[in-house]
Amino acid sequence: MTTLILIRHGESQANRMNVFAGQINPDLEERGIIQAELTAKYVKENYNVDKIYSSDLKRAYRTGESLAKLLDMEIISEKRLREINGGKWEGMKFDSLPSANPKEYDIWVKNIGEFPGIEGESMKDLGERIMGVLTEIAEANDGKTVAITTHATPIRVAVSLILHGSLAKMGDIPWATNASVTVLEYENKKWNVALYSEDKQMKELRTALGENI
Repeated sequence: MTTLILIRHGESQANRMNVFAGQINPDLEERGIIQAELTAKYVKENYNVDKIYSSDLKRAYRTGESLAKLLDMEIISEKRLREINGGKWEGMKFDSLPSANPKEYDIWVKNIGEFPGIEGESMKDLGERIMGVLTEIAEANDGKTVAITTHATPIRVAVSLILHGSLAKMGDIPWATNASVTVLEYENKKWNVALYSEDKQMKELRTALGENI
């Protein structure tokens, strides 16, 4: 069995400003750096990590660096682990989206699995991308434990596809919190969600996405 530890990045500048980041490249906030360090310690204490992969976007890579330094390991950068390509929405404040694209925003809020994208990726596109790379990583590291620093939407999409076989009930799954830990298991070409959005290590530093996201 291969174990994948999905770590959402710590609080970013875009999170603090309530901005749809997508694939733009904001850094971590100071609190996000501390969150990443707390999660790195948590992962080291609870898992024997063999490899570390990360999205190449700064907020995720910086989160992975905290674990890499603690374990004295290299990070394998992987572009396919990026956040959803938000197209026209990237860099926009969430409060401005209802008026900018009311139809698409309504789908995002009420039936996010059907989100069609705004000159970027649809949720279906993201699902194909993220499950493809996660399966590739799992099969290349058979029997190992791999830490992966990535983003909220890829984690939510992967969990929905594993639990429900589709994105129809994606809206029932809450957003993973900053620097939280989600554990997926892969064996005989089957996936299992062993843990979702574990953030007890954050204590008073816990941060989550807003209700309008």
